Amino acid sequence: MAATRVISVIGKKDAGKTSLVVALSAEFVKRGRRVATIKHGAHPADVDEPGTDTYRHYHEGLAGQVLMEFPGGRVLFERTTQDADALTLVQRYLHDAEIVIVEGYKRSSVPRIEVHRRRQHHQPLYDPSSPEAGQWVALVTDDDALRAAIPVFRFSDTGWFVALAQRAWEHAVIIDGAR
Repeated sequence: MAATRVISVIGKKDAGKTSLVVALSAEFVKRGRRVATIKHGAHPADVDEPGTDTYRHYHEGLAGQVLMEFPGGRVLFERTTQDADALTLVQRYLHDAEIVIVEGYKRSSVPRIEVHRRRQHHQPLYDPSSPEAGQWVALVTDDDALRAAIPVFRFSDTGWFVALAQRAWEHAVIIDGAR
């Protein structure tokens, strides 16, 4: 089984993390790559409606796992007692992808790209004095004054996205594809 690359997109609330994950995913798909994404959430999410058969399987039947198959896709609902780290999830569920783009998991050891919007938060998460500073691959920002020891891409620049996608590919952690 081939190795899988994993990169994380992090940032504070409303910075644009999802927009960057979606854009990177689409870019890698255009390049012919098998892409998967992981979204780390802070609160429970239901993608099914109360009263539907799948909802009842999970909520009333209390099944540990419910796989919902539908034309063009499938969703796995799985009960868990604790959060798993991103790399464990990749190895368990997404090992066939060439690259997995993770949204969130700020405390993970996965290399990260930070999205920072000055109008939302004055300072980025990136701290060059932190022991974790080496995990940062790049910073994407609207703050023209921000300088850092890592590459800084500005939303106002042109052409930054292709360079960022290449940097993400090159700096993603590579994990063995074996289960």
